[in-house]
Amino acid sequence: MKPLAPHHDGSPLYVSNAEPALGETVRVRVRVPVEYGPLTAVRTRSNPDREPAWTDAILIGSVDGWDWWEADVVVANPRHGYRWMLRHEDGRVQWLSQSGLHTLETLDAEDFALVAFPAPPAWIYDAVLYQVFPDRFARSAQADRHATPDWAIAATWDEPVALVAPGRSQQFYGGDLDGVTGKLDHLVELGVNLLYLTPVFPAASNHRYDASSFLSVDPLLGGDEAYIRLIEAAHERGIHVIGDLTSNHSGDRHEWFLSALGNPAAPAEEFYYFTDEANTEYVSWLGYPSLPKFNWASEKLRDRFIDGPDSVVAKWLKPPFNADGWRIDVANMTGRLGDVDLNAEVRQLLRKTMIDINPETVLLGESTNDASSDLQGDGWHGAMTYPSFTRPLWGWLSEPTHEPYLNAEGEEVTDPWFFGQPIGGIPRYTAAEFVGAVTRFTAGIPWRVRLGNMQPLDTHDTARFATHAAPGTIPLAVGLSMTLPGLPVVFAGDEYGVVGVDGEASRTPMPWGSESLPETADRLALYRELIHLRRGHAVLATGGLRWVHVDDQSVVFLRESAEESVLVLASRGDVDIELSATAVPAAARAVALHGDATLATASDGSALISAAGPVFAAWALPGVVLP
Repeated sequence: MKPLAPHHDGSPLYVSNAEPALGETVRVRVRVPVEYGPLTAVRTRSNPDREPAWTDAILIGSVDGWDWWEADVVVANPRHGYRWMLRHEDGRVQWLSQSGLHTLETLDAEDFALVAFPAPPAWIYDAVLYQVFPDRFARSAQADRHATPDWAIAATWDEPVALVAPGRSQQFYGGDLDGVTGKLDHLVELGVNLLYLTPVFPAASNHRYDASSFLSVDPLLGGDEAYIRLIEAAHERGIHVIGDLTSNHSGDRHEWFLSALGNPAAPAEEFYYFTDEANTEYVSWLGYPSLPKFNWASEKLRDRFIDGPDSVVAKWLKPPFNADGWRIDVANMTGRLGDVDLNAEVRQLLRKTMIDINPETVLLGESTNDASSDLQGDGWHGAMTYPSFTRPLWGWLSEPTHEPYLNAEGEEVTDPWFFGQPIGGIPRYTAAEFVGAVTRFTAGIPWRVRLGNMQPLDTHDTARFATHAAPGTIPLAVGLSMTLPGLPVVFAGDEYGVVGVDGEASRTPMPWGSESLPETADRLALYRELIHLRRGHAVLATGGLRWVHVDDQSVVFLRESAEESVLVLASRGDVDIELSATAVPAAARAVALHGDATLATASDGSALISAAGPVFAAWALPGVVLP
């Protein structure tokens, strides 16, 4: 058994108030194994206004082999970072931050952080998100009344997804919003309670990220009335609904863009980056001419789009629509171009508008790589991001085998798709490397914001995880997404075992009617059970996270609160693990929640976990006893 380490996180066990105001004093606690000491001093080191400040901690008691120390921290800045300093009798000093325990001083960016910006709505912590790509989810009877649009290539529901352009963006299956409404009972049965729809605005593609207007719902989806019907029906079932908005660009058919294209005198000229005097050349997203980039230096654009009760952002949050928030597409690039960086201004103004309209709305941003610098609580409540969970999960639980496939140009690709990175396929991670990556990419994000980070196995922009999952690892992947801190995500079709080699092929029409197939029935049952595990234990939403065992094959962690704890095991191989009574107090009172694994206790109170792998298992434990 490895020695235990001191522990602190942002959960209520350790932080007296996760929603402080500026100037407020917050009590913070650190938990130190008795054998780790004795300590001659425990202090917090903050950095208000970029000048270090210290507070002394006092020992408030010892329980179950842990010493608990407590200190006061005054919240001086909207994002107030702090770390723990631990001084041993022999003069050694160690530092505890979100990146772990260190002998050397640590980076301010990895400090624990108290956030004094307005807090997200409490409902986000209990949410399990279900993502729908409208064209591929379900068709209602009304959908048959619509003629195929001029830009589209009609497809029947059982037709394979086109892998080669132009079909990748033009193939049209005709799913609509009334079709989604008709399948809401499926979401209820699964246990999800947050529905995220990719764009519903009129456009010239099946993905609709090239909006021609932000002021109406695409008639092909049923128009505004179908959107109202869907949200009302979802709310009746206890399901929140958020939309998808492109703050980085519009489509080249957008009314604003068309009014300024070739017309230098147009009021909307300043909405975009035109690069010639005739307004015929312009900056676009990654060079795609169909996606002209917004210029957020324009006050008129801000007024029209994100600022105030008459903006696009506000329109869909107010009656009669009453959507519950937004996921913002390409949030990481919004307002950024070369030496221009207006991203913070845009996200803060967007958030302010949403708070003014309805403070119970949620704001998520897409930031597919390291998102920590943008995720400090001033705008996004969380992000659709991949390096803090999804990519390391693939590295640990995928197989290196693959089949060649065609890219958009019709070229054969021999390496399996890995988030667009040309690194020669999917990297191979151990369980320990998975934990290391999760720790690294969450170390710079305040705990409160981390709880809102989307935690998908895959999305409409990625291949499906199941395409390359190692045998027996689907339960591990789904279980980890439901039990680690963050917002669990189910991309529609995951619960049916849908596969896809890249982000276009993953947008597969839902295989309704296949529920009775044995493999599909088993997958559906797994998702139902693990979603209900998440929803049935509040500690999995807001409790602390403490890793208690990590090796090359296995991870074991505890989600903890004063009311309850959940012990989680995930392993690709066979398991024979011993954990000390200090690491897992009250193991003798464990109640099995999921999985085929055995938890026994030895005479000294240590926990003995055994199982044949791959395995995912969870047990309920009593809450943490505080001094």
